[in-house]
Amino acid sequence: MISAARAPGQGSPLGPGGDEASTSAAVRSMFSAVAHRYDFLNHFLSLGRDIAWRRATARALKGILARPGSRVVDLCCGTGDLSFSLGRLSQGLVMGADFCHPMLAKARGKAGAHARRVHFLEADALHLPFGDASLDAVTSAFGFRNLANYGRGIEEMRRVLKSGGRLAILEFSQVRWPIFGPLFRFYFRRVLPRIGAWISGVEGPYRYLPDSVARFPEQESLAEKLREAGFHNVSYVNFTGGVAALHVGEKL
Repeated sequence: MISAARAPGQGSPLGPGGDEASTSAAVRSMFSAVAHRYDFLNHFLSLGRDIAWRRATARALKGILARPGSRVVDLCCGTGDLSFSLGRLSQGLVMGADFCHPMLAKARGKAGAHARRVHFLEADALHLPFGDASLDAVTSAFGFRNLANYGRGIEEMRRVLKSGGRLAILEFSQVRWPIFGPLFRFYFRRVLPRIGAWISGVEGPYRYLPDSVARFPEQESLAEKLREAGFHNVSYVNFTGGVAALHVGEKL
């Protein structure tokens, strides 16, 4: 259920009460329901572009990942695709964290050869089980938008990062291309939810998706939130005209 009580830009609109507890419970339930078809639908509905976007996110952190002993956490990791992309470049440890157990079960089942460098743990992005200044980088791919409180999520990410540590958020955003934009928005709002519901057998998550993106801060607004939280050298790059955007920032 979409709640009208939560103001746009503060956190996910999901949940009957509009409060953090009900939102978190609703998000966990929703992703548990689609875990069995999550990977296929991600690749199918994005025409495979999500794979390239995640790899680009990992490359943006290649300097940190190349350091022996580096510690990187991928928050809201879902079934682990970004975690594995990070692991391929890592000379240290990559940890994928999510609070949805069925998603983590899928990730662990996919680990295979990645198991030496990529480990998964059940954790809430708003209450991370890591010490202050203990991580070299923190990432999130298509999960930050689902947090019940964006500001608290950013604060937690900054708390656990070391000085010089980097944040990378890959998320759906606002399409900038003038001709492609209206066509994509029609697909995203009218076609994608029907296809997603038909393939997954679950209607709610794919109707929630365009609603959540519409209420999520657009590119410059998210960059400004990161700056206000104390991140420096904040920048972003658009993928496929802004269908997705990668924001990066540094903790001094």
